Amino acid sequence: MLKRIHIQHLTLGMYLHEFCGSWMDHPFWRAKFLLKDPKDLARIQATAIQEIWIDTDKGLDVAEGTASMSREEVDAQIETDFSRLEELPPVKVKLPSPPPPPKRDRKPADMHSELKMAAAICVKSKEAVVSMFNEARMGRAVDSAGAQSLVEEISDSVTRNPGALISLARLKTADDYTYMHSVAVCALMVALAKQLKLKEDQQRLAGMAGLLHDLGKAAIPLAVLNKPGKLTDQEFTVVRSHPVEGFHMLKEGGNVPDAVLDACLHHHEKVDGSGYPDKLAGEGISVIARMTAICDVYDAITSDRPYKRGWDPAESLRRMAEWTKDHFDARIFQAFVKSIGIYPVGSLVRLTSGRIGIVTEQSPTALTTPIVKVFFSTKSDLRIPPEVVNLAAPDCNEKIVAREDPERWRFPDLDELWSGFSDKVW
Repeated sequence: MLKRIHIQHLTLGMYLHEFCGSWMDHPFWRAKFLLKDPKDLARIQATAIQEIWIDTDKGLDVAEGTASMSREEVDAQIETDFSRLEELPPVKVKLPSPPPPPKRDRKPADMHSELKMAAAICVKSKEAVVSMFNEARMGRAVDSAGAQSLVEEISDSVTRNPGALISLARLKTADDYTYMHSVAVCALMVALAKQLKLKEDQQRLAGMAGLLHDLGKAAIPLAVLNKPGKLTDQEFTVVRSHPVEGFHMLKEGGNVPDAVLDACLHHHEKVDGSGYPDKLAGEGISVIARMTAICDVYDAITSDRPYKRGWDPAESLRRMAEWTKDHFDARIFQAFVKSIGIYPVGSLVRLTSGRIGIVTEQSPTALTTPIVKVFFSTKSDLRIPPEVVNLAAPDCNEKIVAREDPERWRFPDLDELWSGFSDKVW
């Protein structure tokens, strides 16, 4: 049986099933193992992780009367919270107002058309971010005008159709991660800022924060940044230095808004005060840093890394919901889920008919009724001709009954099914 417990109740002999937090919060390259070594216990207790899942069928249970929650109890609470999202009023926040951007053409575009334009933006953006990181490694200032132009292009794409670029940017290889992560977080920040009803100039400020938040990784040795296995404690410390390194790079270069500097320095802070580098808590963390923290973690856990495969988008949101009371601003997280959907594009789901499909687009009317391309029947255990099902259509009797784990099914063409691209586009 799976139980979620506080880390203070973790003891030798327990079987660790999962950390309640992203793998950026700890130096362990694996999550499932029997806890036998006192050094491992000490290392876990020294991390920012507050809760952990144990499997009592494979190891020791907690003492009787110790507070814990079962997987069923946690899932039921999350599903209840998600079901109420559409009833919640918009979250109101404030950001500083930078100079107004020029007027641009951002007419709405259908998903298919915007995917083609987004692919071209991804190619251009990756080249620009690679150049930006190389310049930073050589001690040169960031080209703020060039970065602003890139943010405007990304923002325009998100305005035309938010699902396209956000979803494409997730399809990065482990080698591309550092650079395309900046592009993805930029797009996510713009979408979140729109959901928060921020002004256009503030949306671009949020996008700039997303684009530059990880610049400090230019100071991290590539051998450490791309290491495929477990980090040593020293290497983990080096990686955790990137917010401060990035802050100094941007501060010394000049022409970067204070809000962007703050997001760079504090995007790994947590609302419970267990983050870094300054252990800020709650309202002590700026709104833009709280926004960046959510977008940063979501893209990190849904992307393939040198040491771990990315999680399914819908499953990632479910897990992030578990961590919210410790990690994230709950109201901004609710707005984030609204901005990308409870079942984001690329999520693998099962319908009432027993068919399995991939989410291809969000519905403009409801968070729980996206457009799904079904392609597999669990009743016959066979692939079926792909069919697009609009769950929001008045005559549709289908609904999503479960998230599915891509690792279990190992369909080789999931990304092609929703994107239409047979190969990586950049």
